Amino acid sequence: MSIDRSLVDRTRRAVGEKLNQRAAEAEAAGRPPIVGANRRMLAHSLINEAMERHDTRAMASGLSVLSEQDRDELAKSVINELFELGRIQQYVDDPSNTDIAINGYDNVWLVKRDGSKVVGGPVAESDEQLIEIIQTAARRGRSEQRWDPSSPLLDMQLTSGDRLNAIAWVSGRPSISIRRHDFDIHRLKQLVGLGTITEPIFHLLKAMVLARFNIIVAGGTGAGKTTLLRCLLNEVPPEERLVSVEDSLEIGLDRFAHLHPDHVDLEAREANVEGVGQLSMDDLAINALRMNPGRLIVGEVRGNEALTLLLACTQGNDGAMCTVHADSSSGVFGRLQMYLAMTEERFSAEAANMMVAQGIDCIIHVAKLSTGSRAITSVREVTGAEGELMISNEIYGPDNTGRATSRFRFTDERMQRLERAGYDRRWLDTPGEWHV
Repeated sequence: MSIDRSLVDRTRRAVGEKLNQRAAEAEAAGRPPIVGANRRMLAHSLINEAMERHDTRAMASGLSVLSEQDRDELAKSVINELFELGRIQQYVDDPSNTDIAINGYDNVWLVKRDGSKVVGGPVAESDEQLIEIIQTAARRGRSEQRWDPSSPLLDMQLTSGDRLNAIAWVSGRPSISIRRHDFDIHRLKQLVGLGTITEPIFHLLKAMVLARFNIIVAGGTGAGKTTLLRCLLNEVPPEERLVSVEDSLEIGLDRFAHLHPDHVDLEAREANVEGVGQLSMDDLAINALRMNPGRLIVGEVRGNEALTLLLACTQGNDGAMCTVHADSSSGVFGRLQMYLAMTEERFSAEAANMMVAQGIDCIIHVAKLSTGSRAITSVREVTGAEGELMISNEIYGPDNTGRATSRFRFTDERMQRLERAGYDRRWLDTPGEWHV
């Protein structure tokens, strides 16, 4: 930023003091509290007044007044200091960034959408100030959280919908990680244009959703699992009731209320400072089934919620979707075996496989390729289980570039379900040159 940091700090302090003073006066007078959008609007007004005073003093001293660019930058900087993440916010607001890593106030790395990695500028004057910025954000978040030596881990959702993780006091320097979500990418058709899927796969995935297949989206960290899940969900007809369960709200159903007027999103939470109030993913998944969901959505399965989801899928709750960390579509089976073995019931591999075979229709694997682009690599139909062996049918599998290419056919029963949903089986006969 080109604006003088000392001017930003002075303006922030002056505006902050006046905001608190006006809020106290409103409370003393019995007027409505100055909070939310009203507090931000008042801050903008106070910033304009502060800039007018600055220009008046500058002219009296024969100095230059603020240019329009300076005024815009100063106002935005002060608003970010008061309501957002200070200098970090400039990187959150930049749509070209997908990941922001801060290893101390002056060691900043930005991962771009093209896969490149660049150095960012300092985001504070010291590590202590960086900690203070994050502590302030944690206090004013969706649910107030502590971040201090007794609670050194922090995981929270930003106002932008992005996810922030922070750790300090047990690390050499405070470390902040922010994963940004591109909510502009929210329809399957967009993924065709991006090269993530091909036209034939688009028609298949859309039909799988309409046929109410129980679907697992698999992939590694940063592969695009949540984006693909979001795109699949936005193909669900608007009259259906969706209930989602997430560790941290990332799918963003509330942003697409016009597509899903009847939806509920549930977010897990840690215990408060008194050690009470914890709600696990499994707690919420169990409760979600009591809310008459048309479809149950689990943002990421990685624990006991695997059992709840699979039980729901085997008891007639068709159309469920979730994500799982796995390096291939077949790798999902081992993951689910592990999660079910960790439950109180300690399911054997044979029992876990039987539940998966009865509950899951298809697994879609998405990966980040060596080129930096993201692509679906596999679509696998689950057909059965024999003891510790899962039986499946890889409809699409990776070619020599890692992208999915047509391999086998669905079983008759599932093909009929797809065709009733409007699918044309001739798409499966499309040759490999369809692939981008």
